[in-house]
Amino acid sequence: MYTHHKNSIRPFIVGLIWRMNWRLIQGLVRDVILGLGRGLIRGLVLGLGLAQRLGWRLSLGITALLAGHSLAENTIPSAIQQLGNAERQQLKIIALAPHIVESLFEIGAGEQIIGTSQHADYPEAAKSISRVGNHASIQVEKVLQIQPDIIIAWQTGNPLSDLERLKKYQFEVIDSTPTTLKSVADELLMLGQLTGRQAKAQDVAKRYLTALNELENQYAHLTPVTLFYELWSRPLRTVANQAWPQQQIALCGASNPFVNAHEDYPAVSLEQALVSMPQVIIQPGQHGNDNPDHINWAKWAHIPASKNQFIFGLNADKVHRMTTRMLDEVKIMCEKIHQARIFYQTQTQAK
Repeated sequence: MYTHHKNSIRPFIVGLIWRMNWRLIQGLVRDVILGLGRGLIRGLVLGLGLAQRLGWRLSLGITALLAGHSLAENTIPSAIQQLGNAERQQLKIIALAPHIVESLFEIGAGEQIIGTSQHADYPEAAKSISRVGNHASIQVEKVLQIQPDIIIAWQTGNPLSDLERLKKYQFEVIDSTPTTLKSVADELLMLGQLTGRQAKAQDVAKRYLTALNELENQYAHLTPVTLFYELWSRPLRTVANQAWPQQQIALCGASNPFVNAHEDYPAVSLEQALVSMPQVIIQPGQHGNDNPDHINWAKWAHIPASKNQFIFGLNADKVHRMTTRMLDEVKIMCEKIHQARIFYQTQTQAK
């Protein structure tokens, strides 16, 4: 059972994570009536702010560290753009992925969340938020009942058919689309703009990018260490291309033999993994715990990672979510890889 990779990039991985598979069967006439009523109410509420046009832009004085990460105002729906910060801070939000929930809490907007998806479990307060769906389905009827002002969705982690259905009911659906380590800062700035918490979001984004740049400068250009990333054991899957963990591997200055595979999360055979002779093996686990399904690489003592005991676990809840908390665990990964790097360099010099 795949339980520990809850917030990765591709639908295959998401599907393994969010296994619940219920579907709502609602009458079309009933949905249309509820949807039209919902649209009229929302139009009246948001219309009250039309006279308070807030043409907010990121300050030109923001540090050069955030250059290239400014958000266009058109990211935010036009109806929301009319609202002042005080009004934006009162908007009711449904956040349909764990990473969105984490980021909203980090910028001080956690109390605005009235609904979320399965597995949104951080911070602790997130566990008490009402659940309205998972990867397999969104409970559209429940969304209509609790009437959010904004829905923030993760397109590769939420069913597109349900999102389209919600848009037909005139809900404001905003996409969360972080695809690179640096784009986590973009996400924070967008959420800050959306919720009227720009200053806090800028501060968090700046600190995140500073920490990210420090790790890159410290590790990314060092002598590569061959690494195998055991994303999933049955069938055996690893990471490649622009997969979220692959970007972290590159940040730490490690070399992935499968980086150029035909997909971001390729299936590989055990023989292929062994032939690559990894010097380090990473085995992420839920909350950092060992997974009994993980491959026991110690059985193949001839591979360097096993022979020299460079097989490490990581907290998958951190490394596989597109949040600032991810860097805490990536720093640990970089440090462990660097320990192996020093060991192998010392071995080479001794010969």
